[in-house]
Amino acid sequence: MTTGLAFGILAVYFLMLIIVAHYTSKGADTNTFFTANKQSPWWLVAFGMIGTSISGVTFISVPGDVGKVSLSYYQIILGNLVGYFVIATVLLPLYYRLNLISIYTYLDKRLGKMSYKTGSSFFLLARTLGSAARLFLAVQVLQLAIFDAWNIPFWISALVTIALIWVYTYRGGVKTIIVTDTLQTFFLLTALVLTIFLIANKLDLGVGGLVSTIQESKYSKMFFFDDFSYKHHFSKDFIAGIFIAIVMTGLDQDLMQKNLTCKNIGEAQKNMFWFCCTFAVTTLLFVCLGALLYIYADKIGFPIPERTDLLYPKLALGGEFGILAAVTFLLGITAATYASSDSALTALTTAFCIDFMHIEKYEEKQRNSIKHYTHIGFSALFFIIILIFNAISSQSIISTVFNIAGYTYGPLLGLFSFGLFTKMPIKDKLVPFVCIAAPILTYVIDVNSKEWLNGYQFGFEKLLLNGAITFLGLCLIKTK
Repeated sequence: MTTGLAFGILAVYFLMLIIVAHYTSKGADTNTFFTANKQSPWWLVAFGMIGTSISGVTFISVPGDVGKVSLSYYQIILGNLVGYFVIATVLLPLYYRLNLISIYTYLDKRLGKMSYKTGSSFFLLARTLGSAARLFLAVQVLQLAIFDAWNIPFWISALVTIALIWVYTYRGGVKTIIVTDTLQTFFLLTALVLTIFLIANKLDLGVGGLVSTIQESKYSKMFFFDDFSYKHHFSKDFIAGIFIAIVMTGLDQDLMQKNLTCKNIGEAQKNMFWFCCTFAVTTLLFVCLGALLYIYADKIGFPIPERTDLLYPKLALGGEFGILAAVTFLLGITAATYASSDSALTALTTAFCIDFMHIEKYEEKQRNSIKHYTHIGFSALFFIIILIFNAISSQSIISTVFNIAGYTYGPLLGLFSFGLFTKMPIKDKLVPFVCIAAPILTYVIDVNSKEWLNGYQFGFEKLLLNGAITFLGLCLIKTK
């Protein structure tokens, strides 16, 4: 695919998003930006959430990681499904009953002001780092597909990428994103299915042949029950998957903000049910795609990149599967990453405006100004973090994202668990110290686990350890 064609495709794509944003943001005020006036159809939210949850991490990093851990990522997805059930039956009813805009307001009502500020702060940290890591992938692909050929430096690619998100989200906010994410999910799924079809064609395989080829390959193992010390043992990944879903969806303003735009709790729960079904099938296709990419690369002697995230883009954009695959890949990765990053930018703006600026106290003109400058501020922060990732990142982004989640979402898990499952009052002013100490202790235990715990290695379940330490710390500061 030529650089000019790649640029033309993306130009048309973003023009479409901007046109959608123009129509969805007509008459929009700050309530529209934050809640879409609670008029979103549940089926539209459910479909759009696939793109938000999948993101560029799943699109590139999950297939790339198959060469290292086979299909074991799906163990986490099975745990996710249990976590989504908890969200639908426990957390969503709570949020709707309290009529929340920022879900962290619950912590204020249950534990106190410092708990509220601490919870929101950890979300801001977690989502900013995680979303910047995801967006970093999109910038890498744009650099590979377009900007390298024009000798344009990486920082300009990053700046253009973030500016495009800002342009189509700054007015309509979550109302615009629900529509644009639906379109982007369509492109993402189209790219996924078409790529599998094109690889099958290259390997002269039908549907049955694809399944048997994956089953017979060295990448086919999905469940690991043998060695409990292995970091991807089934029990570790499954339990971690439950809590990853709870914290990265149920305790995350980004995805919950979309759920809270539904008309009522019944529609929000219906949304979560259908989202679970489609998410499970879609992710299964992604891990199978990863196996097929490695099988094809082995067959033709294609060198596996040191950074395995780049295997899929190098094969697709390098012309191995033809021009159609290159075009659909470019649209797919762009759609996947922007569907995740645009909603994250809006959620970060919402949480900061509600939780720290207390925007509800102001008149609409002042509210709009605060929202506007906050939106710009988080866009600039994304840019800085992407440049840092580019300078230091050497591992797969899926590992990076879950490592970040393990340390930053753990205190949120502990805070909400303590609030929901106990009735104990606490010394609210000490909560920030507990929530800062918990990730530090988790890190110390993690790096010494082999020596201290008879060879045990923590995987993604360090999130659960972090949450448990936070929970115990809160018990220690209870009041009589």
